[in-house]
Amino acid sequence: MDTWYIALNGQQQGPFSQAQIQQSLAIGAYSPETLVWRQGFDNWRPISQVPELLNTSVTSPSSFPPQPTGHVAQEIDYTIFGNEMQFVEIELDSQESTVAEAGSMMYMTDFIKMETVFGDGSSASAGGGLMDKMLGAGKRLITGESLFTTVFTHTGQGKGKVAFAAPYPGKIIPLDLKNYSGKLVCQKSAFLCAAKGVAIGVEFQKKIGVALFGGEGFIMQKLEGDGLVFIHAGGTILEKELQAGEMLRVDTGCLVALTRTVQYDIEFVGGVKSALFGGEGFFFATLRGPGHVWLQSLPFSRLAGRIHEASPQNNAGFSTSGEGSILGGLGNLFER
Repeated sequence: MDTWYIALNGQQQGPFSQAQIQQSLAIGAYSPETLVWRQGFDNWRPISQVPELLNTSVTSPSSFPPQPTGHVAQEIDYTIFGNEMQFVEIELDSQESTVAEAGSMMYMTDFIKMETVFGDGSSASAGGGLMDKMLGAGKRLITGESLFTTVFTHTGQGKGKVAFAAPYPGKIIPLDLKNYSGKLVCQKSAFLCAAKGVAIGVEFQKKIGVALFGGEGFIMQKLEGDGLVFIHAGGTILEKELQAGEMLRVDTGCLVALTRTVQYDIEFVGGVKSALFGGEGFFFATLRGPGHVWLQSLPFSRLAGRIHEASPQNNAGFSTSGEGSILGGLGNLFER
């Protein structure tokens, strides 16, 4: 059996089997222009010029291992309402369920049963024992979330509806995990609700730079399964598809979510003057494709900082410092 090597970002990786390369190509980890080499090649070649790697029979969905039983999510219908302060209304058939963050429910119709469970509810749907539920709850505690989530089940006939509201101004993003190889990594507290069966876990950042300076710290949320999830982000949302090797530098707080194939790292801003007086912090997040990323224009930390600056404990009053004041902030000098 031939052993293969991959050239990514000027670095050699491998050895890999032919099946591994074909599976990585199928999920978007490699592009047709990715360079490969094996014994017998006189030089590196793009995958598009290697017919044996383009054999689609190996990369068909049946060649991948099935999802664990606990990750098989129910299918749900939904409608998103509003512009700046959105909420999502989920329509449930009889005995269908959705799981949500505790305290995010806005309203629900008759015959909707609400049950608070340990963890994310996925272990309960799989018939997991107490230890499975405790493990799920522990993962959520590590990400800064509550030990509990709430499962909403329609117990009547026909259709039932339950709605969940965004916690602060921004957008609710509906994402089908089937379209992203069954996994997304997102910032802590981004998760709003999902079809029952989606697993909400933790994603440990392996690079020390990301862990210490990545804005979201050492731990991010991991959403796994094959159903719909709804995540919330602040301000306006930018969805971007990165090509293989394409890099994007972003403010660490503006990163919302990324697919499993995106490489996430931290880069120092550079010059001391820029770092101290540029107002953008000392570090950027570097995202390298291939893969999908979602960015937000208004991180909650930035919104909270502006509110704190304008709060009464930091300003003696608002009467002379408002937008209509002639003196503006200078008026506070005469109040003290």
